[in-house]
Amino acid sequence: MLATLIPLFDDKMSVCAYSIFARKENLFLNPERMGGQRFDGAATVYELDVVSMMGVSMLTGGKEVFVPINQFSLFAEISLQCTVPANKVVLLLDNSIQPDEMAVKRVRELKDQGYKIAIRKLPISSFEPYKEIIAKCDYILLDHTKIDISKAKIYFKKLYPAIKLCAVNVDTQEQYEELVKDGGYDFYEGKFFRMPVSRSDKEVSPLKVNYIELLNVVNAPDFDLTDAADVIGKDPALVISLLEIVNRMALNSEITSIRHAAAMLGQKELKRWINTAVTKELCADRPSEIVRLVMIRAKFAENLASDFELAMQAPELFIMGLFSALDIMLEKPMEEALKMVQLSKNVTDALLENKGDFAKVLEFIKCYEDADWNEVSRLLVLSGIDMDKIYTAYLGALRWYRDLIPA
Repeated sequence: MLATLIPLFDDKMSVCAYSIFARKENLFLNPERMGGQRFDGAATVYELDVVSMMGVSMLTGGKEVFVPINQFSLFAEISLQCTVPANKVVLLLDNSIQPDEMAVKRVRELKDQGYKIAIRKLPISSFEPYKEIIAKCDYILLDHTKIDISKAKIYFKKLYPAIKLCAVNVDTQEQYEELVKDGGYDFYEGKFFRMPVSRSDKEVSPLKVNYIELLNVVNAPDFDLTDAADVIGKDPALVISLLEIVNRMALNSEITSIRHAAAMLGQKELKRWINTAVTKELCADRPSEIVRLVMIRAKFAENLASDFELAMQAPELFIMGLFSALDIMLEKPMEEALKMVQLSKNVTDALLENKGDFAKVLEFIKCYEDADWNEVSRLLVLSGIDMDKIYTAYLGALRWYRDLIPA
């Protein structure tokens, strides 16, 4: 099993929902299946298995989850596969479902059961044939590159006033800002929120400079606890966070100073806590999804270490994931951003030049984030890795993140 979450944003760059995409098997191990139809298990919605196992609260922080449905699974006993509240699930139909009487009737039944309905991959020429299904939809996902939103907005407002329009394939920040300015869409899906920064004239704020100083202290070989404690003391938010975590660990101990708290946490745990806490602070003025992205990348990379034969370097892989969007955090090109922090050669080679064993792990994670299952499956075969281990590693990263940052 493979599964990943893809966010949908509103016009304030806040995540309003997630789409979940899954694959049950590695088709590269069964090449005879890749060329034709696969009917065995076609009515099973594997994405619902993931949602039911994890729960909406753990999986998406309580936000709606879009679940793909095909022409076979549409007629499955969805209510038996789904153990979470129906009103948190959006069944995402596509153009493999023909707008015949049976399909329309089934969509009505699912709406009556409390599920929300969305549809995607419809060309403009199909709007009329699909009108009875669209009328039951809460959302329609539109490729913004193939539609005139000014006309579409008038069309949908007149015929389907309650439907929400979602722009997909939004690949750059410029596209997102232009679409938001036009005001035709309710939600946006694409890579725009995590695209690398190519140039920037912005100065790094003094607060972020303090955070970078702290990162450089703890990422130096055999760093001094008192040096780290002194830098932590410059930021009240970090002081409070440090005291909270130490108090949870030592209920009966009286903390007398920041240095005392740092000593109680110890070098290894202090370094790990600082890297995660500072990353959150560096992302404070960035889209909230960036925090989730880098945190899950970090833990996912750490969890994958042994599968990529890098078990001894798991802590470094964690750091690589955390700083894989350092350019976005600092609003600087990656080359400039990396000059400000002290990271290992393994990490800098991967982030800056896409070289080395760490780069292979990062490439794999990015393919996984995009639900590029063909490429993920190919890489798994080349590396001799079992896909179920990858799935376990990803779910472990999700659980870790939800425990770290409760919804």
